[in-house]
This record gives sequence, structure tokens and C-alpha cells, in this order.
Amino acid sequence: MTSPLTLISLPLFPLHAVLFPGGHLPLRVFEARYRSMVHGCREAGAPFGVVTLLSGQEIHQPHLPPETFYATGTIAAIDSLSPLSTGLELLHCSGKDRFHIATARKLPLGLWVADVELLPADHTIPIPSYLRHTATTLRLVLQKIPQNHLEGATDAQFADCGWVANRWCELLPMERKLQLCLLELDSPLVRLELVADTLERAGITP
Repeated sequence: MTSPLTLISLPLFPLHAVLFPGGHLPLRVFEARYRSMVHGCREAGAPFGVVTLLSGQEIHQPHLPPETFYATGTIAAIDSLSPLSTGLELLHCSGKDRFHIATARKLPLGLWVADVELLPADHTIPIPSYLRHTATTLRLVLQKIPQNHLEGATDAQFADCGWVANRWCELLPMERKLQLCLLELDSPLVRLELVADTLERAGITP
């Protein structure tokens, strides 16, 4: 266990999605508040936080109530940013540490910022024999996805409970509430056991 680290004024990107550590997230960015945020983060070499919307919309609409979002999220590091057209950019980012929001506030132009505490990173835990089918099936599924961002995954990653569990959490059509519960779990082994149960109930693995 590591001591929590407080990050002051981490900008947030609320989405109808859940980003897991080690995951990849492509985003089309066109709102002024997020374009400014992304460019500022990129110039400073700083990350931002991805949080999951509980209510409200990703696109700011003045006549609607403010967005509300889950208190647990994932830090996103910017991998690339490229223009698609005037006012539209394609952002690729990757998931790093999980965090819990201590306080959040909305700035006048609509951008959310928060003070957050980092949650412990997953320990590397070898996948036990009774769960190895989850990694084997994951390899088979990924081989059928053309040009997926996990083509360079290593054998060590496929042998790690947390990494395999997180990739399934991204791929499976789970309810958002279940995804968030799995994201909050500190035990990667328990997370993978719950994923294995979901796979079995879906008839994906024996």
C-alpha cells in the first residue's frame, strides 16, 4: 500500500464511459473548454482525470442542470493529439492510476477541476490456474479485432490478474454500475474472479 498523494486542481473530463488503468481511450474533442484543457495539459506534460457521468450530458448545454459524476476515476495521459477538421481534434490517451475525488468545483467556462487522492496501484499477481482461461480467451478475442491497440501486449501482461481483468472490463457489455464497482476494487484477483463469473454466465468461457 502506498500513501495517498493529493493532486491539486486536476482537470476532469466527465464521460459516459469508464477508463481503466492500462486502457486506451480515443476522444473527438471539439468543445472549447476541453480543447483548451487538452492543449494546456499537453504543453505542460500534465494529465487530466476521466470520470463517469451519473447524470447530465458530455456536451455542455446551459439550460440543463450541472453534470454529476462518480467520485472514482482514472488519470489519463495524453498519447497523441491531431486535427481532424476545423474545430475538431482526435485525442488518444491511456489510463494510469485510479483516484478518488476529495472536492470538485466547476469553473466559470464550464470546466470541472478537482482535488484528488490517488488510489493504490494494482499489485502484479500471477493468474492462478483456475482463471487462466480468462487470459486464453482474451487472446483469442483480441486476435479477431483488427488493428486493436493491444496488438503489442506482452506475455507478462496476459499473465497478470489486474491487466487481464481490466481489459475484459473494457470489452464486455457490462452495466456501467458494475464497471464502476470493478474499477473501485483494490484486489486485482477478486476483480478477475468477478470477470470470470461474468464470462461464464455469458457463455463465453466454460
